[in-house]
Amino acid sequence: MSFIEELTWRGMIHDSMPGAEAELNKGVSSAYIGFDPTADSLHIGSLVQIMTLVHFQRAGHKPIALVGGATGMVGDPSGKSQERNLLSKDTLDANLKGVTKQLERFLDFDCGANSAEVVNNYDWFKDFTFLSFIRDVGKHITINYMLAKDSVKSRMETGMSFTEFTYQLVQGYDFYWLYKNKNCKFQLGGSDQWGNIVAGTELIRRKDAGEAFAITTPLIQKADGTKFGKTEGGNIWLDPKKTSPYKFYQYWINSSDIDAQKYIKIFTLLAKQEVESLIDEHQQNPSFRILQKELAKQVTILVHGNDQFESAKNASEILFQKGQSAIEGLKNMDADLFLEVFEGVPQAEIGADAIGTMTIIDALSSKSNFLKSNGEARRALKENSISLNKEKVTEQKVVTNEDLIGGKYILLQRGKRNYFILKVI
Repeated sequence: MSFIEELTWRGMIHDSMPGAEAELNKGVSSAYIGFDPTADSLHIGSLVQIMTLVHFQRAGHKPIALVGGATGMVGDPSGKSQERNLLSKDTLDANLKGVTKQLERFLDFDCGANSAEVVNNYDWFKDFTFLSFIRDVGKHITINYMLAKDSVKSRMETGMSFTEFTYQLVQGYDFYWLYKNKNCKFQLGGSDQWGNIVAGTELIRRKDAGEAFAITTPLIQKADGTKFGKTEGGNIWLDPKKTSPYKFYQYWINSSDIDAQKYIKIFTLLAKQEVESLIDEHQQNPSFRILQKELAKQVTILVHGNDQFESAKNASEILFQKGQSAIEGLKNMDADLFLEVFEGVPQAEIGADAIGTMTIIDALSSKSNFLKSNGEARRALKENSISLNKEKVTEQKVVTNEDLIGGKYILLQRGKRNYFILKVI
């Protein structure tokens, strides 16, 4: 399947310049996507473009990832209602290293003619003087052409600095430089980048009488109208230190049916037949959440690896598991992951000297106020509705060091959904 065919069935084509497919069919081509180093990690909004480069390479072509050391100093106005704060050189350098390391996880940099490459536009802009730029680049693009761009028109009332206004010229020159020095004839990106991308194709045409092409992907939106990749806690990052593999897994497993059907095409490498089979199977038994489970598995493995996926899946299932598997799962869980799984569960602190002498009745009432009184605790225990670390207990239970999860937590439970955490200090 060709690159265009692959992206088409996956719903990843928004716009494509005439002649793009014919050019790709001639042989190995090069294409680039720019990644904005505003942070030291990419988030899942960037994953659409990463997957686009992955498919481009799998189709036999050469992907180029441009990390914007220069454009990061300017700021892309596309989709922005106001100008953002500009970053220092030191901050940008740190961000560039983090972003480059992440890109290397997805692309093959040692596979011959279509090996991936990372470039930094600061390398060709650092010695480019202002006078040289306005003479060699600015004279080829008219003000009328620049004013017609949506990213400019949308800001005419609120205002736009000259810095942001010239961004399309800077990005356009990136394309021109890669065209001249890397024989790169394609720029890929989100649909909001169309204006910046065609500025590059226009510069190539006017400055060099050359031909280059643009292909864009649609912007991803969630079915409920909320922003893709955002939660109450902010962005879903690819860096496990910013978004843990458990929370990353949870984001995908909690997708709606409509979103999961879309996401599994965009964010996994599953073949068309596999995806169609999964969708059919899911529609027969939606309550089994087959699509969400496979989506979360595939994307978590892709970003964090199989071990982290297994850990996240097992941790997620502990909430719903019973018996020995849940008990063992909790025992083997570290403290940080435990707190993530049971985020929002009420807590109380107890002294370490209580361990070894504290009865389950004390743990349920006087030490925690989880239950109102010793009498209520005894009744609940006689009803067999109390669990400690997912294990049913009786009135004779005394809490010991062996009960501590991650060395300092005890999970109390009444019934199926009422949890309480004791933290040993």
